[in-house]
Amino acid sequence: MKLSRRKFFFFGSSAGIGAAGAACGDVLKTTPKQTEGPFYPIQAQKDQDFDLTKIEGREGTAKGEVIHIVGTVVDTEANAVEDATVDMWQANSAGRYAHPHDKNSAPLDDNFQGWAIVPSGKEGGFKFKTIMPGAYPISKSSKRTPHIHFKVSKRGYVELTTQMYFPGQQLNSTDGILNRHSKEEQEQLISRSDKDLSNTFHFRIVLQKA
Repeated sequence: MKLSRRKFFFFGSSAGIGAAGAACGDVLKTTPKQTEGPFYPIQAQKDQDFDLTKIEGREGTAKGEVIHIVGTVVDTEANAVEDATVDMWQANSAGRYAHPHDKNSAPLDDNFQGWAIVPSGKEGGFKFKTIMPGAYPISKSSKRTPHIHFKVSKRGYVELTTQMYFPGQQLNSTDGILNRHSKEEQEQLISRSDKDLSNTFHFRIVLQKA
C-alpha cells in the first residue's frame, strides 16, 4: 500500500522530502544506519508491549516525562511496509539501561519497561508510549544526547539498525554518533514534534528492499 499524499507528507517532511516529490516517482533515501550500541537487551522479558511506562503485574509507573512516538515504516518508493518487526530499546529517564554491562552510576527504574517489540500496521504505522530518555556520560568530557534505538526487519527487506533523536536537544550538536552524518542524514534521524499533540514525536523509517 502506497501512503496517501496527506499521510506521506505528514511523516515525510522531517527528511526534507515532500509528498509531491514522491508522487513524481522520486526514490526515498533509506534511513541512515547507526550502531546498535553495547546495551541491546539480553535479559528475558515477558512484557514487550508498546507501553514502556508500566510493567505488567506492577502498580508503579516509570519515572520521567511521558512521551509518545508515532512512526511509520515505508520502502524507498513510499510504499507502506506492513508487519515489519519494530524493535526498540532505550535508557531510562536517568540515562541508564537495564543491562548488566551498563556501569553508569545513575539509578535503575524498576517500573520502566525499557524494551518493546511491536509489528507495523497496514499503513506501516507503529506507536510507543515511553519516557524521554536521559543523556548519559560516555567520557569525562562528553555525553550522549537523548536517543532511542531501533532495529526494524521483515523478510524481503534489508534489516535496519538505527537511532532516533529529539529536536531541540542541546547535546545534538556535540553528539559524536549523530554528527558522523551529514545535515541531510541528521534530519532523517531527528524526529519531529507534533504541532497539535504535546510530547508526541513522529519518526519515519525507510527500508531498502533486499
